[in-house]
Amino acid sequence: MAEEAKSAPKKPATGWTNILVDYGPILVFFGVYKYFAPEEQNIAAEIAAVINSTGAFILAAIVALLFSKFKLGKVSPMLWISTTLIAGFGSLTIFFADEFWIQVKPTVIYLFFGISLLVAWLKGKALLQWALEAAFEGLSEEGWLKLSRNWAFFFFALAALNEVMRYALDFDQWLAAKLWVFLPLTFLFTFAQLPMLMKHGLSLEGVEEEETTPPPA
Repeated sequence: MAEEAKSAPKKPATGWTNILVDYGPILVFFGVYKYFAPEEQNIAAEIAAVINSTGAFILAAIVALLFSKFKLGKVSPMLWISTTLIAGFGSLTIFFADEFWIQVKPTVIYLFFGISLLVAWLKGKALLQWALEAAFEGLSEEGWLKLSRNWAFFFFALAALNEVMRYALDFDQWLAAKLWVFLPLTFLFTFAQLPMLMKHGLSLEGVEEEETTPPPA
């Protein structure tokens, strides 16, 4: 029995676990900021809230990465990249005590992913297949190429949207948009790809068990 237990395949993580790993840190950031944010306009108090929430954001991102590594048994390349950029831009935010760095971080991440995917696609390579570790079972090479191309242009759209909102909204409104605009758009875009993916061999079995969307910025 002991040998059977050892040889038994590890149960794959549920989709909800992956969502928690990917989106938990930004929820922590939002919650900590709302807790420390001043009720009345106070620049010093607002900066303190940003610093506190950014520190919590960095810590939560690292915890999510470690959880993925030791509990789920893997860390996707995109999660490594996202966590590294979160830590880098978060440190700049804390060091300079300026919310600019936390707001511009998504633009940089979206552009980085978008350019990387598009350049690889132009060279006939499906970079997203490597980044997501072939999460879509049965998907053909053509399907992976189309998915990489589509995500590249979607990342460019998100980068442009983030810049518009960064200039048009105050920090509270921009932060709320990260939850109520960017996340729904990402999920809608992901599900909108399913018909195309199914035409290119996607097996729906196990899709909910794998990480199927890049982590948020």
